[in-house]
Amino acid sequence: MLISLLNMDNLTDNKNFLKSLLDNMQIGIIVSDAHGKIIYINETYARFLNIRIDESIGKHATEIVSNTRLHIVAETGQAEINYPHKFKDIGYLVHRIPIKEDGCIIAVMGLVLFDNATTVVKLAEKLVHLDSKLKVVQSELASHYATRYTFDDIIGDSQSMRSVKNEALKAAHSVLPVLITGESGTGKELFAQSIHREGPRKTYPFVRVNCAAIPKELFESELFGYEKGAFSGANLKGKAGKFELANMGSIFLDEVGDLPLELQPKLLRVLELKEFERVGGNKLISSDFRVIAATNQNLEQFIKAGRFRSDLYYRLNAIALDISPLRTRREDIACLADYFQKKINDQNRANKSRISPLAYTLLEHYSWPGNGRELLHVLERAIFSMNGNTVKPSDLPDYIQAPMPQPRRIEKGTTLKTYMRTAEKYAIEHALAEAKQNKTITAEILGIHRTLLYRKMQQLGMLGKSRDDH
Repeated sequence: MLISLLNMDNLTDNKNFLKSLLDNMQIGIIVSDAHGKIIYINETYARFLNIRIDESIGKHATEIVSNTRLHIVAETGQAEINYPHKFKDIGYLVHRIPIKEDGCIIAVMGLVLFDNATTVVKLAEKLVHLDSKLKVVQSELASHYATRYTFDDIIGDSQSMRSVKNEALKAAHSVLPVLITGESGTGKELFAQSIHREGPRKTYPFVRVNCAAIPKELFESELFGYEKGAFSGANLKGKAGKFELANMGSIFLDEVGDLPLELQPKLLRVLELKEFERVGGNKLISSDFRVIAATNQNLEQFIKAGRFRSDLYYRLNAIALDISPLRTRREDIACLADYFQKKINDQNRANKSRISPLAYTLLEHYSWPGNGRELLHVLERAIFSMNGNTVKPSDLPDYIQAPMPQPRRIEKGTTLKTYMRTAEKYAIEHALAEAKQNKTITAEILGIHRTLLYRKMQQLGMLGKSRDDH
């Protein structure tokens, strides 16, 4: 219709008709030249702005609408369609369209969409609100699934710790799954976070899943999410699962040995295809994640007992990292204690502490069944309860003081060799008692190989006093 009007012989009548048409449209129309100066405003928009058209023509667009972007579109040449725009604290949808002639921008037309029923206004307000909410959610997600630890937080000078740390550094730059094994308290999550932080996914989420803490009936919905109305008590809006949240990042399956057997085939498929469906849904969801698993259990024994699938184990165990218990690397105890002490001091600036030499000795002789986590808790309690600023033996728990061999009076004529044999026998007897006569555990407590323990016991006439290790 407009094309036929433009071809009418009476050009004046044509212009008057177009002006009348634009003035009476129920959308706001404003046109600026290439420099941002107003050359046209329709009656509808003028009434909305409460301005006089004759006084506005020729002014810069920012003098009419302070947050306008007409002049910016004139500079960029990029149209802005359905762009949220606020005026008098109300949101609107705006089109800003550059008008070109021979490839050059000669004007920019702005269209403000509103109607008496405020349908579009409400839509625009909702868009502005959702945009703001999205930024908040993204910020919370990044914060909630962020990591705290790096390889600098892994403390230890022993050969076994240096070795596993080097292997973990290599693993950080691989795409293969990692399985971290070790007793409780050895720092498996610390290694997992460090691997994530060192790798190319460090700016994306690190999603933790404690497989021992999720009720069996909720496992699938926690891992894969669910659609609205999928089951009684479900969130009315549905919920994204852990694998969905881990997209582009890493998912940490802690205590993976507690994963229900019936869910293991589905997990294996997800690890292989990186695709899954929410509970109650039929839409296939893709997620690009890197999996890191950890356990303090013997999964190979679980496989023999039929509690863990061998194919899932081999899938998770592409890169294997085994963290030795603290009792087998006693040279790490002192440096780890120093690290924890500094950490506690930094948190409690009013109370600077140090550890006495005899307290160090006690710490180094204790077997630490709870590993590094137990050492941290012992030092926290000792520093809190100490008198003065020095951790003394009396500040440590009784069970740590008890195993400490007491100095014995050296009788005249006693050779150093005899005294050393007596001290070794004393140490082995205490370790055997702590290990309930199990030689393998005794060797671990003493930090020596089982063969060396047998040899020393034979030399000291102690064989036959402890039970077999079966």
